[in-house]
Amino acid sequence: MRRIGITGHRFIPEGAGGHIRARLREALHGHEGTLEAYSSLAVGADQIFADVALSCGAELTAVIPSGDYADGFTEPAELARFQELRGRATREVRLAFPHSTDEAYYAAGAYIADHCDRLFAVWDGCPARGLGGTADIVRYARGRGTPVTVIWREGLKRP
Repeated sequence: MRRIGITGHRFIPEGAGGHIRARLREALHGHEGTLEAYSSLAVGADQIFADVALSCGAELTAVIPSGDYADGFTEPAELARFQELRGRATREVRLAFPHSTDEAYYAAGAYIADHCDRLFAVWDGCPARGLGGTADIVRYARGRGTPVTVIWREGLKRP
């Protein structure tokens, strides 16, 4: 495993962040310094993954879905976290979508799945709530033969 990517929920249930962070750290253990991590840096799973991957010595590639992507971060702390992680990225891929749409999000998820050797999915197993949601990207990755590791705690309900 050299190139890893993330897809996952933006809204992580209260108290689940530590579990998800620990599972990601376990999955990355032993690969420190040899990893390229792909993330769109969205709130939730994407940012947790980026943080863990960087702490393990991975090089981060930020996959930015659209020209106005940063405008979608409505809380100042969320925007600051996005900007901080984006600033720590070794590379940035900007997709050609001018606006953040479901199609742009799907394209970013597909780009990540196309460029990784393994995809981590912080996913409750439920259908996507819109095009480009976690279930869509898991289905896409599996369809192209990319191994997917699902990370979720049994019994946990997404808000």
